[in-house]
Amino acid sequence: MVDWLAARHWSLRATIAILTGVAAALGFQPYGWWPLVPVGVAGLTLAVLAAHRVRGALGLGYLWGIGFLLLGVGWMQVIFVQAMFALVAIEACFYAGLAALVKVAARTRWWPLLAAGCWTGIEFTFARFPFDGFGWMRLGYAMVDSPLAWVLPLVGVSGLSFLTALLGQGLSWLAERLTWRRVLGSAATVAAMALLAMGGSFVPVGVQTGTTQVGWVQGGAPGGGVYGIGSARTTTRNHLAEASKLRTRIDAGELPEPDFVVLPENTTDMDPYTDAETGRLVAAMSSRLGVPMLLGVILDGPGADERQTASLWWEPGRGETARYVKRGIVPFGEWVPLRSLLLPLIPELAFVGPQSIAGNEPGAMSVTLSDGRTLTLGVMICYDLVYDDFAYDTVRYGGQVVLVQSSNAMYQGTGQIDQQFAITRARAMELRREVLVVTTSGVSGLIDADGSVAFTAPDHVGASGVTALPERSGLTPATWLAAPLELTLIVLTAAGLVASLRYGRMKRTESGTGEANGRLGSPA
Repeated sequence: MVDWLAARHWSLRATIAILTGVAAALGFQPYGWWPLVPVGVAGLTLAVLAAHRVRGALGLGYLWGIGFLLLGVGWMQVIFVQAMFALVAIEACFYAGLAALVKVAARTRWWPLLAAGCWTGIEFTFARFPFDGFGWMRLGYAMVDSPLAWVLPLVGVSGLSFLTALLGQGLSWLAERLTWRRVLGSAATVAAMALLAMGGSFVPVGVQTGTTQVGWVQGGAPGGGVYGIGSARTTTRNHLAEASKLRTRIDAGELPEPDFVVLPENTTDMDPYTDAETGRLVAAMSSRLGVPMLLGVILDGPGADERQTASLWWEPGRGETARYVKRGIVPFGEWVPLRSLLLPLIPELAFVGPQSIAGNEPGAMSVTLSDGRTLTLGVMICYDLVYDDFAYDTVRYGGQVVLVQSSNAMYQGTGQIDQQFAITRARAMELRREVLVVTTSGVSGLIDADGSVAFTAPDHVGASGVTALPERSGLTPATWLAAPLELTLIVLTAAGLVASLRYGRMKRTESGTGEANGRLGSPA
């Protein structure tokens, strides 16, 4: 098939690259057609193998990335279209680089393994660079509903991405030349993956050490675009109203008395310490609930024209007694890289507001409940989810219950919300912990330790409830193995690529020598 494709016009290879990029994006939520992900990976590899030069592979990879990202992160257009096109154009460069690396890897006999390792290296890079990375569209996130997802407790999202890429390389290897040897080799690889996934299913849930009754409040928001949470203080008033409804239901005996209540990121859109009205609303919410609450706030500072997104543990009559500051802040969403240069060129970036400053402490908060018990909360705020270490830190530093606070109101009606919920489900499987998700307007809900969804709240509107969360201890292998395994794969892949370059030079030298000998030995 590769030879046939190489003999066709370049436009056919370009078309295949774009369409298979779109196919891979269809594997992600809100579509969830996960079998298309390895098919999309295979499509890129086949197009690259048929490319005549590395330069041609670069172009094909870029086109694949354009198709993949335009569908995958097209939801950004509800903020501003220019930012969406800029992000797609920049991130597609990583797939161009990936395609070039796959073309180099194809010079060796073990290229399917090397090509899968190239995916690992590229995902590692774009999750960190530039501007702290955009690790949103990693292959592993799309596979949370596949049987292969059970490798998550063992090798984490990075390991699942590698295995997904390896499946795709296996498909392209078979399509390149269908032989019994390749069929048997592919079958053995799939069987090994199945055994690994089966092993992951035996990783136990964290040891239960108690149970906590946790209230949750989704205030609801107007939704859609930059002003998704509404005008100033609207979100705080909405959450106060819904918190009051929750208290009424508890007092009526419809719901059990909670040990504490969780509210989302952007419970306030202004600093309760510097804006008097916001401070009054927060105090009223605390008084009405009558139990400690974990609420998401915007804080002014630490410098001029700066802000921080934080979770505050707020006790009735005492106020804040603990806080966690969000570590994963969104480039061009919460802060503007190269701000002094870009703001004059793109005035719309002013909508981002003051520069967010990231926290530097793990999301593990030691708090005291109303009955005097101490509890360590594992807390992630929205974009924290895409960083492996931030997720693992919630339990590595002693988190007994895992909570995610988010504000997705700007993206209501788009696939972003479903994609984030799928990422959260992957984290629940990695950690083997229940995860309570609380957002401004959807999707709030409870995810069980096997990644299944216990319940979700209605979207767009206010909702609240009380749920029993097991307190757990213990770590899965993924929390300590995934990172060094990822680095090991990258190092081995880099060594393999260097070897493939040498192998390619040797082949060209031997070919050139043979041709020269043939010319010298031929009759005149």
